[in-house]
Order: sequence, then structure tokens, then C-alpha cells
Amino acid sequence: MRASTGVEGLDEMLNGGLIPGRTYLVKGGPGSGKTILSMLFLVEGAKRGENCIYVTLEEPINEVKEDMKNVGVDIDSFDNIHMFDASPSGETLFGNSFFRNLELDIPGFKAALEAKIEELKPTRIVVDPITILELASKSEVEYRRDMMSLFNIFKVHKVTALLTSEKTGVSPEDFLVSGVIEYVEYEIRGRLIRGIRIRKMRGTAFDESIRPYRITSEGIKVFSEENIFE
Repeated sequence: MRASTGVEGLDEMLNGGLIPGRTYLVKGGPGSGKTILSMLFLVEGAKRGENCIYVTLEEPINEVKEDMKNVGVDIDSFDNIHMFDASPSGETLFGNSFFRNLELDIPGFKAALEAKIEELKPTRIVVDPITILELASKSEVEYRRDMMSLFNIFKVHKVTALLTSEKTGVSPEDFLVSGVIEYVEYEIRGRLIRGIRIRKMRGTAFDESIRPYRITSEGIKVFSEENIFE
């Protein structure tokens, strides 16, 4: 059994999709398509009748929905995608258990999120972006401990989770997750070339090549048979 990402070409690179019940990281710069990919992952689950949770820690929910409409997806048409705004500028549904005087309360966040998971029993969840939680940690050791605790919540509840990050290069999350999907950019003769690659994927074979992709009015198209440098 595999959990489809909702992007056909990416599923081909992943040898059929993601292994369910594990946590994965999607990395890339601003505007690369991380949120779109994570939402398509949830939409695919919703179409299959699964309960899904999306948590935004940065971009307000209404902007996420507007961006998804631009790629042909109306999130409001799915009553089994539960969206929670935990961004500083939004009206967070986690209330005072997460934000205290605009400071992040990571233990409160984890407790509130687990309560939602126990209530809604989702099979898929997205936290976008996980980078915000690192900013609230006092040290890398504390951040790793918090991440391991969060990932354990996902594991106990058998949730397939996607986390997004704007970090480039190796980061602490890379060592903790089961897989890393990364957007990359290259400037070749004055032309910006975008690609997607699988940097890590435990428990399965995968395509190690960098493949071109495009964000369209119908979502994300990954050209799994083409080489980015051709």
C-alpha cells in the first residue's frame, strides 16, 4: 500500500507513492510549490474518503485557499479537509494553548494538535512550515527533542505527515524524517531552471534523478521521464 502524493509524476519517482504512517519533509525556497504539493497530498486523501488536517504556522488560511483556487482546487468543497490557522496574523483555532503574547508555545501546540488528531482521526496531516517551530526553540537539542516528540504523536496515531521547510542544504529535520523531497533551482545561461528530487526515502527504491516540474492551473506537473539538464 502506498499513499499517493496527488502528483502523478512524483508518485512515479517514489515508486508508487509514500509509505503510509511515516513523516516526510518537503523543502524548497519561497514560491517553489511546497504548500501546493502538501495541499494536493491532502486533496488526494480527501478524494479517497480519508480525514485530513492542514495546519498553517505562517500563511493565513484564506490566502492558502486563494492560492489553491489558482491551481484549480477549491478546498471548501472538501468537508473532510480540516484547516487550522495557527499563524501569528490569523485567528488561531488553538487559542491561548499555542500563542502566549505572540510567543510560540511548542508544548501547547503539540498538545492541541494531538487533541485534534484524537478527535478527527485523520490519516494525513500537513504542518506548513515546520521552520516556525525551530525559531521558537532555545537550542538545536531542544528542537530535535520537540520534533521527535511530535513525530511520535504521528506514529502512535498512524498518520502520514508532510512537513514543509524553506531551508536549503542539510537541516536537523532531515535526519529525523523518513523521506525528503526537495525543490531545487539552477540558473543556466540566464535562464532559471526548476527541478524536484528525492534526497532520501527509507524503505523503498526511488528515482534519484532531478526531474523538471511546472506549476500549472491544474496543480503541479512533474516530468518524471525528462532530465532537468536536457
